Amino acid sequence: MTGPTAPDRDPVRALAELLRTWWELSAREGRPKPTQQSLAGRLGVDQTTLSRYLNPRHPSTAPLRTVELLHTVLRAPAADLPRARALAEAAAAGAARKSPRPAGTAPADGPDATAASPQGPSAGPQPPVPVSASSHLTAPPPAPVPAAPVTRRTAAARALLAFLGVLTLGGGFGLGWGALAHRAGQDGPPVAAVAASAGPTASGWPLARRGDLLWKARAVQYLLRAHGHAVEADGDFGVRTAAAVKRFQAAHGLLADGKVGARTWSHLIIRIDSQHAPQQAVVALQYLLDNSGTATDITGLFTPSTARSLETFQRDRALPLTGVADRETWRVLLAAQGPGIHR
Repeated sequence: MTGPTAPDRDPVRALAELLRTWWELSAREGRPKPTQQSLAGRLGVDQTTLSRYLNPRHPSTAPLRTVELLHTVLRAPAADLPRARALAEAAAAGAARKSPRPAGTAPADGPDATAASPQGPSAGPQPPVPVSASSHLTAPPPAPVPAAPVTRRTAAARALLAFLGVLTLGGGFGLGWGALAHRAGQDGPPVAAVAASAGPTASGWPLARRGDLLWKARAVQYLLRAHGHAVEADGDFGVRTAAAVKRFQAAHGLLADGKVGARTWSHLIIRIDSQHAPQQAVVALQYLLDNSGTATDITGLFTPSTARSLETFQRDRALPLTGVADRETWRVLLAAQGPGIHR
């Protein structure tokens, strides 16, 4: 399933076929295949959008982040992920090339924008609307725009009313929301996948815990493997990963709570240079570099190419240009990963 095939000439359809295959084959080892409704909830998209991602006949391009999350949630084969990423990037590039409209047609934000961009899965492309060469002589004048001071006064009044309402009700509402968030964060049945704050904590290190998906989970798993813990790097911070974290913490005299915060990260990361480059630690480094936007091949070998990518990241983040993955470089690299996903 990973090699190039004829449908790859149309990456949008090939990606939809691959995602459909993941979904159809997800019922294994006694686990039922998730419904599209429940799967859409975990991805944080509506069911109609998801159905287009999974429909090769009327496909819609799934964003790279959604593709990676589908791969994790559906427990698709690890060997399929590189091809899925390549297809998603090729489809997005193709859409970008097609986005400019030809000269002499109505602009995308004009009155025909709705007809030109159908939302239904079966709607076909609409023909361009010709623009007359003399349209500037016959077109009606634009509708008058309300005076800016009136709009600003209205907006200011509404903002003041909203602020007073928040002051009045904020205390009780905040307590109720806090209790709900606490309950949602406890271990239990999977809930809708949402973007969690991945920014650094007060210590500058992100917090990784059970329920995290994608980059947080993989970074922890790769580094645990580098320390000799037999965990699967599946991008899902589940029970087994949490148990491995607790064992690691206990072995290093840390509080064994299964959460990876500043103190655990400081013991978990490994200094990498040309003389000391454990394979799984290098995989973690390469994965995080690539995920942060610095193109890096994930090989597990600290090659000159990897060193150059590391130096590029350090230069872009105003770090000392050493080509060495030291403690400060790891911290900034983890903080540069973007929003985390928590189920």
